[in-house]
Amino acid sequence: MRISRTPLSLTIAATVLAPALVAPAFAERIELGPRPAWLISQMDDSPLKDRLAACGDVEPVRTDFSIAHRGAPLMFPEHTEEAYRAGLQMGAGIMECDVAFTKDLELVCRHAQNDLHTTTNILATDLAEQCTTPFAPASGDMSAQAECRTSDVTLAEFKSLKGKMDAADASGTTVAEYMDGTASWRTDLYTASGTVMSHKESIALFKEHGVKFTPELKNPAVEMPFNGFTMNDYAQKMLDEYKEAGVDAADLFPQSFNLDVVAYWLENEPDYAVNSVFLTEPADGFDPQNAETWAEDFDALAAMNLKYLAPSINMLVVAEDGKYVASEYAKAAKAAGLELITWTLERSGPLATGGGWYFQSATAATDNDGDYFEVLDALAQDAGVVGVFSDWPATVTYYASCMNMGG
Repeated sequence: MRISRTPLSLTIAATVLAPALVAPAFAERIELGPRPAWLISQMDDSPLKDRLAACGDVEPVRTDFSIAHRGAPLMFPEHTEEAYRAGLQMGAGIMECDVAFTKDLELVCRHAQNDLHTTTNILATDLAEQCTTPFAPASGDMSAQAECRTSDVTLAEFKSLKGKMDAADASGTTVAEYMDGTASWRTDLYTASGTVMSHKESIALFKEHGVKFTPELKNPAVEMPFNGFTMNDYAQKMLDEYKEAGVDAADLFPQSFNLDVVAYWLENEPDYAVNSVFLTEPADGFDPQNAETWAEDFDALAAMNLKYLAPSINMLVVAEDGKYVASEYAKAAKAAGLELITWTLERSGPLATGGGWYFQSATAATDNDGDYFEVLDALAQDAGVVGVFSDWPATVTYYASCMNMGG
């Protein structure tokens, strides 16, 4: 994964992204908005803060180091056209579509096959009757229940839905209450126009704007085979849609948490899936400093011709003397010849209380929002990652532009 530097004509704009600013006519203009500068203002005094602050007039560049995680879901409904256009406008060089399948075996962009009840308005439509688990209100000690899968609907029915912020209020006694669960540090400002997308539509949009692709094949919520559709069929269909669109292998980074899927790609499509990515997260008892607790065999992964390993942030950094430093896990993976990608910056919300799950290995170093740049710097400079997923790609784009991370 090489970092591209494509200088654009305009400098960083101190404007908040809004739907009017993500129209196709502006797609090639990088707009980072006020967030990077605000995060810098929150940092403790340090040489890193000084350097980042001095980059306010640096022209932002599109970079493969900046990967749009589901688009830009800090503000826009994930996996919607609006979120993707925001990610494009914030300089992400690689875009993600999480790939699930519908009842008629068409591929769509959703984080999980069974998340329509939290990421779309399906419960407020007639399609709610088709959900695997229809909505049941909270009652007494029982939380509200619902489960709606992409495989419950056809592609045409899926396209009739509107994307919303991924959230639900388990105490809701009505559909409206249940759907109104957005975290206070996100926003529902743009949920009225959440345009859901098929996998093919996402490919066309990303290709139009000259960025790269990192689709994630999601583990199904249904038993496979599904209507004769096997896991291998699913894995192959995803790649085939890129081939049909004329996407070059060098621009494609297919990813999965399922190592069998990654092995299938590398064995059956060694030339086209050459940049396959194996995603991983900490298992119970995982300690990034203790090799005996690691599930991954780095040498075995390298032997199967895997190039990219993508652990979560909490696997790659630890706190040492109040600072973020590379973990032993990160060092060992790099020593085995694996390139590292990580996820997901700016998914934790405010960091004043330690950053939660993504920062659990370095809570002692985490106490303010400026630490987003501190951990990003440790990931880039100490752990040596080549790409960072973020819910707000502008932050990573600003960092890469400031650090002159070209190639």
